[in-house]
Amino acid sequence: MTKYLVCGKYIGEGVKGLLSEGGSSRRSVVHKLATSLGGTVESVYYAFGEYDIYGIVDMPDSSSMAAFSMRASSSGLVSVTCIPLMTPEDIDEAAKKTGEYRAPGVDWLP
Repeated sequence: MTKYLVCGKYIGEGVKGLLSEGGSSRRSVVHKLATSLGGTVESVYYAFGEYDIYGIVDMPDSSSMAAFSMRASSSGLVSVTCIPLMTPEDIDEAAKKTGEYRAPGVDWLP
């Protein structure tokens, strides 16, 4: 399973819905959506700033995460951004991999 940071921003009537239903109710909806797609929710937090709601979600694959995002966003009441998360060990593995790359306008490789 891949872990994702899910960031949501309530739009217009979505804020009114949050006010009337409450945060716990919306958290239950997030859990239900994730489990219906084969995933799990590690945590859900509300905040103020750029996003209104944050979650850490484990999903079996990227298409399941895309379905999560599209289903939530299709309401038109919340905008969802999903960011795949990597462990320090994932970065260790990435650092071991080599590949050829030349930056535009540069004749040397570091």
